[in-house]
Amino acid sequence: MNTAQWHQWLRHTRVDPPSIEEQQSDIQRQAQLKQLARLADERWAAKPSFLDAPKERSQPGPATLPRDPGGYIGQTEPDEKEGVRNLVAGIDDMAESNRETPDQYKGKENPWKTRKGNPGEGWQPAAWTPGSTNRT
Repeated sequence: MNTAQWHQWLRHTRVDPPSIEEQQSDIQRQAQLKQLARLADERWAAKPSFLDAPKERSQPGPATLPRDPGGYIGQTEPDEKEGVRNLVAGIDDMAESNRETPDQYKGKENPWKTRKGNPGEGWQPAAWTPGSTNRT
């Protein structure tokens, strides 16, 4: 078996060939590394995976009654200007209040009006007329 030490010596990056003791310690190091890798794989396999479906429902269902009823005290009706508007009745009111009248645009350029096409779309090159040259 050619180890890294032998490759180093054969490529002349190492001055001396590996000794017997060095080769034996390298074999022991590799065996210890394999043992630690096997133990790590066993620990990894013993842990449950998040990708697997749970065997039983460990999460509680929704609570039907609150534990602290203090947060669910009945509230009085808010004034018309407070709180959330009534969804059914308030849609028309909101649409009317958000609509801008044409009088607001008098004297202003309409920001939503866009020009058609690109800025240089109508450009055409001028006809080429060569100038006369003086030949002497």
